Amino acid sequence: MFTNFSFTGSEVFLGLGLLAALVIGIIIAGRYRLSNLAQTNLKSQHANDPVGAEIKARNKYPEVDVLHNTGIFWKLGLVVVLALTVMAFNWTQFENKVDIPEGAMDMDFDIEMEAPPQTTTPPPPPPPPPPVIEEVPSDAVLLDEQETFSDQSASANLAVSNAPVAKVDEGPAPPPPPPPPPPALEVKEIFKIVEDMPRFPGCEDVGTKEEKMACSQQKLLEFIYDNIKYPAIARDNNVSGTVVVRFVVQDDGSIENAEILRDIGADCGAEALRVVKLMRNLPEKWTPGKQRGRNVPVYFNLPIKFVLQVDH
Repeated sequence: MFTNFSFTGSEVFLGLGLLAALVIGIIIAGRYRLSNLAQTNLKSQHANDPVGAEIKARNKYPEVDVLHNTGIFWKLGLVVVLALTVMAFNWTQFENKVDIPEGAMDMDFDIEMEAPPQTTTPPPPPPPPPPVIEEVPSDAVLLDEQETFSDQSASANLAVSNAPVAKVDEGPAPPPPPPPPPPALEVKEIFKIVEDMPRFPGCEDVGTKEEKMACSQQKLLEFIYDNIKYPAIARDNNVSGTVVVRFVVQDDGSIENAEILRDIGADCGAEALRVVKLMRNLPEKWTPGKQRGRNVPVYFNLPIKFVLQVDH
């Protein structure tokens, strides 16, 4: 009977709120009625009632008998319970369907890319040539081993002068050398293509590498097109096309340096940049890219398509 009904979560909570308001209203109305009856003299009103009626009203007067409306409250309770049952059995959780444009990751224009870095090591240098041994001819004339030396000994009779030696004025001492310059900050190389490209979080439990990449791409598109809002100025001027945003996935999975590589105007680039920056607030970080088994920062080019929906 009620299989054709369906209620969203917000509609169910709205119905519960209305039922609660109805019950509270009935309670307030009943208490207001009883408070007004308490201000009247019921004993004098029922002084001339027959004896049977007085005995019947020995404990309660008919006006303040809360059990007098038992049938009405019983029926009202059945209606409330039936309404709760209908809502409980027809509470439907609708899946949030994200409208992803066809070919969302395709780019029909060129984006400058660079070849992956070479991983081969250069060959070692060749060994030095062997020394050349020259042959000495047998008829070479040997020099006389006896050498003439001149007498260079000092005479003991030389007088030693005791006169003081004059000091040479060398002038002021030179200034100390300047301190060495501070070491240059180490700048990490940012890759554009690596062996394992970065992945959007949420797919690490998937089996193979290809399956993880496909799952990551799907979740990335769902996140982008679930949060994107078509700018009003672009909708009014029928502006559509593809915006390309580039950002860096650091070696720890964080998102930095987001910038617009290609814009179509009408605030579309700013909107795409806003959505990309929302990824910084995700509960999980990206899976960083890897080159030769080591986490490295990688550029990621993300195309975001703005497509106007035609209402039929």
